[in-house]
Parts: sequence; C-alpha cells; structure tokens
Amino acid sequence: MTADLTAASSTADPSTTLTADVVVVGGGAAGLAAAISLGRSRRSVVLVDAGEPRNAPAEGAHNVLGQEGISPLELLARGRAEAEAYGVRLVSGRVTGASGVVDSFTLEIDGAPVASTTQQVTARRVILATGLVDELPDVPGVAQAWGHTVLHCPYCHGWEVRDQRIAVLATSENALHQVMLFRQLSDDVTLFLHDAPEPTEEQWDQLAALGVRVVTPRVERLVVDGTQVRAVEVEGGRSFAVDAVAVGPRFVARTELYEALGGEKTLSPFGEQIVADPRGATAVPGVWVAGNSGDLMAMVAAAAASGVMAGAAVNGDLAVADLARAVAERRAPFSAAMESEVALAVAGDRRHGL
Repeated sequence: MTADLTAASSTADPSTTLTADVVVVGGGAAGLAAAISLGRSRRSVVLVDAGEPRNAPAEGAHNVLGQEGISPLELLARGRAEAEAYGVRLVSGRVTGASGVVDSFTLEIDGAPVASTTQQVTARRVILATGLVDELPDVPGVAQAWGHTVLHCPYCHGWEVRDQRIAVLATSENALHQVMLFRQLSDDVTLFLHDAPEPTEEQWDQLAALGVRVVTPRVERLVVDGTQVRAVEVEGGRSFAVDAVAVGPRFVARTELYEALGGEKTLSPFGEQIVADPRGATAVPGVWVAGNSGDLMAMVAAAAASGVMAGAAVNGDLAVADLARAVAERRAPFSAAMESEVALAVAGDRRHGL
C-alpha cells in the first residue's frame, strides 16, 4: 500500500504540500540508502535535503566497495539518480519544524529554491538521517585545512597521508588511541598535548615504545598554504614542520527534529547522538534514525548500511500496520455505503437503485 505521491522523478515544487508513507530527512549516504530501500518496496517516499554534506571538503570517499576514492559529491549525485528511479520525491530545503505522532507526522520545510516559502510534508513514518556537526578545535588553521590535510579518521583518509610527517593535536584523553592508529601509517608522528590531560606514566612508556615525539607547549596555530598544512606553531614561537594534522572533533548529531518529536539526545564520550536499536528504531514511535545521527563513528559505507536497515525496518513496520488495517476493515459491519459500492462494481447500471 502506498500513499498519494504520484510524481516519480522530479524535484518537488516548494509551494506544495506532499503526503507520503515515509519522509526521510537528510540526503547523505544514509538517507539516500534508506529512501532507495523503501522505494524498491514500492513505498511512497519524500526525501528532504538541505544540500550540506558533511564530507563535501574531502577529495574522495574511501572504504566504499566498488567505488574506492569516488568524489563524495559524485557519490551523492549517483544516489539521488538511483532514488528518483525508484519513485522517491526529492525536496531541496531545510526542515525547520516537526510535529505529530505515528501515522500522522508533519514536517515544515523552508524551501531552498524559492526564498521565504514553506512546504509541508505529512507522513506515516519518519527517518532522520540528519548527520552530525564536527566541532573542531579552536586553533587557527584547523578549519581552513579541514577535510584535506587536517583529518580525524585514519580509515577514511589515513592511507593518503602514509609515510608523511603527521601531527596529532590532542584535545582529550582519546588522543593516544589516534596516535597508535596513525603510527601504523607513518614512522614520523608527533603528539602535541595542547588541551589533553598529562599522560600517565604508563602512557609515557607507550609513547616512547612507539617512537612518538611529544610536544607539551600549547598549540597557537597551524601554518596553512591553501589547504595544505605546512607547520604547527606552539607557544614560545617554536615551529614544527608537518604534512598532516590529526584532530579529534566533538561530534554533535543534529537532534533538533528528534527532540521536537519528543525524543531526547544522549551524551557520549565523543559528543551527542540519538540512541536507537540496531535497525534504527528510536524511543519515539514511528521515528527511525540512520547514519551519523545514531552512530557517531559510522563511515560512508556503514552509514549507507544503516540506511538500508532502517528502510527495511520501516517497510516491515508499515506492512504490519497495513495488514492490521485490512483485517479490521474485513471484519467491520457491512455498511450501506459498502453495499452500494459492491453493487456498483458487480451489477453496474443493472443495480436498480441499490
């Protein structure tokens, strides 16, 4: 069973109101994968995207099976085309409000193509694939080179800086873990303690065993040429030549819509997120989460996988609801209106006033 959503492949007019089985918020890997999963099950789907992919600065997406190193923007463009091919309705805009309960959710959207227009989407279920915001260390130069030679994930971008001079800018006790992982990629790793706690005696031994240099003065700035880091400058004026800098951002999931629908964000050692079960179901009935909103550490492939699982879970939930409704209708008393409809279908003009 599908809701009334007839346009199969066009971007929605921002002045209209749309109705669908499912609304997906967020057009990254997770949101697109969820939408495709639902579209392939012949569900009507509206996907709303503000056009702000987290990994847009990166030159390539890695660990994506069969598409290693693909441009993140190209990956999303392909995903949008695939979603549209399965009837998903794409809406450009920002969701500014959410209300309702299971089977009757309403989302308000500020349309990106036309200023000051608001579009409503009503849906039976909601999938939040809104991603997260990287709160970077407040050090000059970090934001400028972010996604290029300032990075955080050794699995996403570590291979590209292998055998280079790598600095780890410490802002928490998790820095030692980063040091271990990047040390696997290069023999030249320097830990800048910056805001991190003083290492314990055991940790000093570990750093020495790894052959990692440690710089204790606070970092004042990164010297950046375009998007290429050249050096790390610390208090006192000393400068250290490096080729890449690993940082540990605070990951803050975009939870505003979830909270508007009655949910609560959860704090973790790495930031803020939405807690869900393995298939994305949250504590709010009818609301699922996919991607980095629910898993702060998910890479592109993992985010897409969570989207597929959430889409499948939502389709299954709708199928159960549809069946229950069909059974209830079958058991309902045979009303005069139903009798008239049956007579018209069976007898046509021969029904003699039934």
